[in-house]
Amino acid sequence: MKHSFIDEYSDLDSLIHRLDPRVKLVTLVASLLFIISTRPTSFVTFVLYGILIFILIGLSKIPIGFIFKRSLVIIPFVLIIAIFIPFFKKGQVAGSYSFGSVHLTVTYEGLMVFWNVLVKAYLSILCMILLATSTKFSNLLKAFENMKCPKLMTMILSFMHRYIYVLVDEMMRMKRAKDSRTVGGKRWFHVKALSHMVGVLFIRAYERGERVYLAMCSRGFSGQIRTLQDFKLNKTDFCFLLTMAMLLIAIRTIRR
Repeated sequence: MKHSFIDEYSDLDSLIHRLDPRVKLVTLVASLLFIISTRPTSFVTFVLYGILIFILIGLSKIPIGFIFKRSLVIIPFVLIIAIFIPFFKKGQVAGSYSFGSVHLTVTYEGLMVFWNVLVKAYLSILCMILLATSTKFSNLLKAFENMKCPKLMTMILSFMHRYIYVLVDEMMRMKRAKDSRTVGGKRWFHVKALSHMVGVLFIRAYERGERVYLAMCSRGFSGQIRTLQDFKLNKTDFCFLLTMAMLLIAIRTIRR
C-alpha cells in the first residue's frame, strides 16, 4: 500500500520549500513563543498572526483546503480539553443553565480562557502543519540532529515515521483476512476477534523490531541520520529569518 499523507506536498518548488529546515525550525519556535505569550484580549494581534500564517501558506503553494482539513483533525482534541473551562472558571457569571438536577454557570473569565486556549492552539497547529507539510521528514530529522536535539528523540521519530506504515499495512491485511472468513455474527464475536488482532499485531511489531535492529547492527548503523544533501545557509535563508523576526516584533508591538 502507498501512504503519502505526510510528505504529499513536500516536493513542491516554492520559497518556503527551498528554505533551510533549520531556519524553518527556528522560525516555528519563535512564532509559537510570540503566539503563546500574547495577551488573550489582543484580538488585533491574533488577526495579524493569522494573516501572516496564511501569507506563508500562500507562498508555500500548498492548498489551503489541505491545511484546513489537517487542522480539523487536531482541533477536536483541543475542544475536549477546553470546553469545560467556561463552566469551572470562577468569576463574573455570564449565564446559567439547568439540565434536570444539574446547574451550570458560565463566567466571562472562563470564556476568555476558552478563547485564549482555542485561538492560540489553532494558530500553533497551522504553523506546525505548514512546517511538516513543506519539509521532508528525513530533512526535518536531520535539522533536529544538526541543532543538537537528543539523538534518542530523533531516532524514535525516525523509526516511527518509517514503520508506522508497515504496521498499518499489517493491520489492514489482518482485517481483510478476518472479513473474508467471517460473515454476520454477533457484535461480541467481532469485538473479541479485534482484541485478538491487536495482540497479534503487538507481537508481530515486536518481532519485526528485533529483526530490523539486528539487520541494522550488522550493516554498521551508528545512529546518525543521513540524507542526500547537506544543509547550507544562503542569503535567502538569512533574509527570510530577519524578515520574520521583524514582522513578529512589529505585530507584537503594534497593539501598544
